[in-house]
Amino acid sequence: MSEKLDVELALNMYKLMCKIREFDETATKFARRGKILGFVHPYIGQEAVAVGACSNLRKDDYITSTHRGHGHIIAKGGDVKGMMAELWGKETGLCRGLGGSMHIADTDLGILGANGIVGGGIPISVGAGLSAVYRETDQVTICFFGDGASNQGTFHESLNLAALWKLPVIFVCENNLYAFFTPQRDHQSIKDVAVRAQGYDVPSEIVDGMNVIDVYKAVNKAVVRARNGEGPSLIECKTYRFRGHVEGDPDAGLYRTKEELEEWKQRDPIVLLKKDLLENYSVADEELAAIEENVTNEINEAIEFAKKSPFPKPESALEGLFVE
Repeated sequence: MSEKLDVELALNMYKLMCKIREFDETATKFARRGKILGFVHPYIGQEAVAVGACSNLRKDDYITSTHRGHGHIIAKGGDVKGMMAELWGKETGLCRGLGGSMHIADTDLGILGANGIVGGGIPISVGAGLSAVYRETDQVTICFFGDGASNQGTFHESLNLAALWKLPVIFVCENNLYAFFTPQRDHQSIKDVAVRAQGYDVPSEIVDGMNVIDVYKAVNKAVVRARNGEGPSLIECKTYRFRGHVEGDPDAGLYRTKEELEEWKQRDPIVLLKKDLLENYSVADEELAAIEENVTNEINEAIEFAKKSPFPKPESALEGLFVE
């Protein structure tokens, strides 16, 4: 695949990608059964982007996420028990069951929130970057967004301000070729979102979003720039979601072809990394199998935790509100 990384880092990436995959496969299963209410947007297929990007971050760094946020949160260190309980609407969830799938946050880990508004996290990331500059820290923020969000005014306003003030923000575009059900070719006149950074004199790079090591290296350069006070970067990751836009949507051949889907599945990021670990890192099959088993056990424990946790008391719906 790519130039080798430290083997422990590569193995941790594999573990995180497997955890994201298993978490979302579990979440979609329970959504179909009606155990999880509300929308669930699977991250399956895009794991290399979240893991490659967040593997460059410290605990005190920040991320802003999207409606398809489970992968970002797990990659930043989010607790899968608290996440699963949140999806089930339980008191023990990361947001006490009040946020659900699209609004999970954990500020102790620098996770400033998934966001149900398309492009909603982009200006938040600029605020976080401004905060780091104001407090004179070297913290950075990674802002995840999709190709569709780059059409929003928030994208352009945020890039302009981040560039003007040299804010430590890395804008990571997960270009999975579809904005909801609309192909990129039908909502943009450009092929590469990265070219839009030129209008704000922001350095950009296009990488294979199915290759976790390529993503890691591109974001690493951007993080170094940001920590050195050199301002923002934009990384466009060409990726693909293997499931529908949202669990339950009529995806099968209606707005994308089965052939296209199968072609992308031949480049499953987890399979690619596993092959690389076995062939180029001298990792044994048994070691990877042990990682996979531990991940399965962790997700099963999260399911049991969510099932046994209590629902919030009705009056808690009124807590945390700003009332004049």
